[in-house]
Amino acid sequence: MGGGKWSAVAKEVKMVSYVAAPMVAVTVSQYLLQVVSVMMVGHLDQLSLSGLCIATSFTTVTGFSLLCGMAGALETLCGQAYGAEQYEKLGIYTYTAIISLLLVCIPISLLWLFTDKLLILIGQDHSISHIAYKYSLCLIPVLFSFAILQPLTRYFQTQSIILPMLFTSCATLCFHIPLCWALVFKVNLGSVGAALAISFSYWLNVLLLGLYMKFSSACEKTRALFSKDVFFSMREFFRFAVPSAGMVCLEWWSFEGLILLSGLLPNPKTETSVLSICFTITYLHYYVAYAFGATASTRVSNELGAGNPQAAKVAVKAIILVSIAEMVTVSMILFFCRNVLGNAFSKEKEIVDHVADMGPWICLSIIMDSLQAVFSGVARGSGLQHIGAYVNLGAYYLVGTPIGVVLGFVLHLGGKGLWIGLVTGSTVQATLLALRTCFNNWQKQAIKARERILEGEDS
Repeated sequence: MGGGKWSAVAKEVKMVSYVAAPMVAVTVSQYLLQVVSVMMVGHLDQLSLSGLCIATSFTTVTGFSLLCGMAGALETLCGQAYGAEQYEKLGIYTYTAIISLLLVCIPISLLWLFTDKLLILIGQDHSISHIAYKYSLCLIPVLFSFAILQPLTRYFQTQSIILPMLFTSCATLCFHIPLCWALVFKVNLGSVGAALAISFSYWLNVLLLGLYMKFSSACEKTRALFSKDVFFSMREFFRFAVPSAGMVCLEWWSFEGLILLSGLLPNPKTETSVLSICFTITYLHYYVAYAFGATASTRVSNELGAGNPQAAKVAVKAIILVSIAEMVTVSMILFFCRNVLGNAFSKEKEIVDHVADMGPWICLSIIMDSLQAVFSGVARGSGLQHIGAYVNLGAYYLVGTPIGVVLGFVLHLGGKGLWIGLVTGSTVQATLLALRTCFNNWQKQAIKARERILEGEDS
């Protein structure tokens, strides 16, 4: 029996690797658009880098995290509908999500018009706030493209149609690098040029994926006509989108909030730059981990929708094994390369040395983030976003953030203290989500998934 179970796990490992490997490339390529911009602006001057990093934190907290979180509802709805062979529902849910997210973009974009005033109000440096304001304004078009790109990504992801996303995201990155370089250095637009390059690149990605969805035979079964059902599905979408947004936002807000707090430390330009570089490194890997979580979400939701709880359980084991192998490898590489990491983002020795000093904590953060990303994906695939939201609230706001504030400001550990607080929060989050997964009643979740789909079909 034991040998049979491990044989099933080995077979599932091959299956999830086929999905996870290109999904890693997709998520990393999409995130690299921002990394490229940070790296290029970082070689201008420290003020521009600080302003861009604060703007990135502000727009992530108030906009991008919310849209990404809400789109996570499709990992439950589309994934389980696909497993139950209710193919037309995928297109309907996708259109519903796009319209809903575009509506949410309107108040967010109005908020961004006051970026500088809000940053100054919470105590940020005036010169940094002015740079952040200009960058945020130029990101407003990105916000609307992001609202379309996220549902499209979930649409393809839940069907395990990964290669089109791989090709379009890589093509977009290849387009973005020379464009960003030209606008930043040749046209001398600085941080504004970096934001404009991101905008053009995101819209290109949306256009390519939209054309594939429209004309590809692979999407023929799931490409629904736009109808009144799109609006009727909004209530069901928001039922999962709100806790899903809470799940993502509570985590991201704690990370970005501590970057904003770093601006209140002594020597804020250096502390902000160092923490932002560390976050850029860990975020880059987080999108690798998120790809594994997305794969877990896809496999779990598909199997639960198909009424196969045991297969969903096996998929989780396989994803965990693959994720552990990856995170151990990456953390070891980063640890031995910690002394040169900062050179990719800044030419100032003080910043490079500070990044090297943060190396061990970066590695530990990567391990914890990898674990929680996978278990978060399992929660989304199971439709348990509300539990994930409660876990993140406790882990980061009752444990992680208070510890970080005490270490950073009371014990005067500065940026390192803030980071230790985040690592503590991630550890608590990963532990609680792992316990929830271990005690999950897979049979019950499969029954609930089938009932949800059938109720939607009857209505």
